[in-house]
Amino acid sequence: MYYSSASGAANTQSGNRVFRYEVIGLGQSDADGSSGSTVRKSGSTFFNVPYSRMNSFMQRISRMGGTIVSIQPLDANGSGTGNVTVEQKAPAIAQENASASSSTGSKPMTQAKAKKHADVPVNIYKPNSPFIGKCISNDELVGEGGIGTVRHIKFDISAGDLTYVEGQSIGIIPPGLDKNGKPEKLRLYSIASTRHGDDVDDKTVSLCVRQLEYKHPETGETVYGVCSTYLCNLEPGADVKITGPTGKEMLLPEETDTNVIMMATGTGIAPMRAYLWRQFKDNERAANPNYQFNGFSWLIFGIPTSANILYKGELEEMAQKYPNNFRLTTAISREQQNKDGGRMYIQDRVAENAAELYKLMKDEKTHTYICGLKGMEDGIDAALGAEAAKEGVEWKEFRSAMKKAGRWHVETY
Repeated sequence: MYYSSASGAANTQSGNRVFRYEVIGLGQSDADGSSGSTVRKSGSTFFNVPYSRMNSFMQRISRMGGTIVSIQPLDANGSGTGNVTVEQKAPAIAQENASASSSTGSKPMTQAKAKKHADVPVNIYKPNSPFIGKCISNDELVGEGGIGTVRHIKFDISAGDLTYVEGQSIGIIPPGLDKNGKPEKLRLYSIASTRHGDDVDDKTVSLCVRQLEYKHPETGETVYGVCSTYLCNLEPGADVKITGPTGKEMLLPEETDTNVIMMATGTGIAPMRAYLWRQFKDNERAANPNYQFNGFSWLIFGIPTSANILYKGELEEMAQKYPNNFRLTTAISREQQNKDGGRMYIQDRVAENAAELYKLMKDEKTHTYICGLKGMEDGIDAALGAEAAKEGVEWKEFRSAMKKAGRWHVETY
C-alpha cells in the first residue's frame, strides 16, 4: 500500500526533503486510519514523510507495532533517488500483487522479514557526494596540566538531510592531497551527541577528537595526524565535508530497563556520552517521551590524569542526580595504583569489579559496550575470564554467546 503524508511531489529545498518509508506489520486500520475495520497484519505500506516529521513519525510507527524496513529520499518528481539509507534485503511488495493473491484464493504472499535495526539510517551521504556542514564551536576538553589536546567539536547540519542515532559514526574528509597526490580519504569518528544534537533541536552533530601525535620511528620528528589536526584547529564558521552515518554495532537497546556496562579509554567516551545524555539529560528525556530510562548504567573510564577526564562535569552531575541508575568509575593511570603497585589501567578496574560485572552480564537485560584503545581488550578478557572460571564457565564461549545475542558491542582501534 502507498500512503502519502505530503501533498504533491517531494520538496527538494534544502532541509525540507521528503523520504519514503516502507513499513511492515501494520494493521489495516492503522494504515488507512479508519475505525471499526478488522485489524490484520498487512504487507508493505509506504508513507511519504517530510524531514521535519521523521522523528515523530518513527515514534508513531513504533507505538502502532510496525517495523520500518527501508527509508528512501525522493527527488522533485516524487521518485526515489536510489540513495537507500538502510540495508534492504527484501524487495518491495506491490499492492496489486496482494490484491490479486487475495482475490484468486492463491497461496498467501510471503511477507518481508524485518531486518534488525532496519530503520537506522546508513550512508545518507557518501564520499563522492558529502554533506557540507559548518563548525559551530570547537572547545578544549583537557584541563590544565593534562596530556595532549582533545576537542569537542559541534557541527551545524540543518542545511541537509543527515540523521543519525546514538552509537553511530560519521566520516570526515580533510582537505588537501595525500602523499601520493590523491585527495585525502575520509576518517571515521564516533558521534558524541544524541540524535537530537547537543542543543536538542535536531540541527547539530558533535565529535570528540584527540589530536594524533607521535614520534617518527626513523627520524624521531614529531608527526601529527592529518585529519585530527585539521579538526582540532577548525575555526567556527568553517565548512567541513561529512559522510555517513555508518555503523549498527554500537546501538543502544530500545528497552528502558536494561543494564548498560560501558568501558572506555580516552575519546572512546564519545558514544558513551551520547548514551548517557539520552538516558539522563533532562532536556533529552523531555524530547523522548517514549524512552524514559529506568535501568542501570555503569561507566568505567580509563584516562592518564584527572585533567584528562573528558566531560568530567557532565558525568559527575549525572552520577549525583541519578545515584541509583548511574555509576562512574575511573582508572587514572598516572595517579592511581593497582593492587600490585603498578599503574591503574581500565583492565585493573575491571578486575577489581569482576564479580559484580560478571553477575550483571549473566542477566539477559545487560548490554556491554567497549570503545577506545584495542590494547585494553586482552586485559578485560583476562579479568572477566578469571571470574567466569570460578563457575566453570569458559569466558570466550560466554562472550561469543553474548555477542550472538546482540549484548556484546566492541569498537576499538
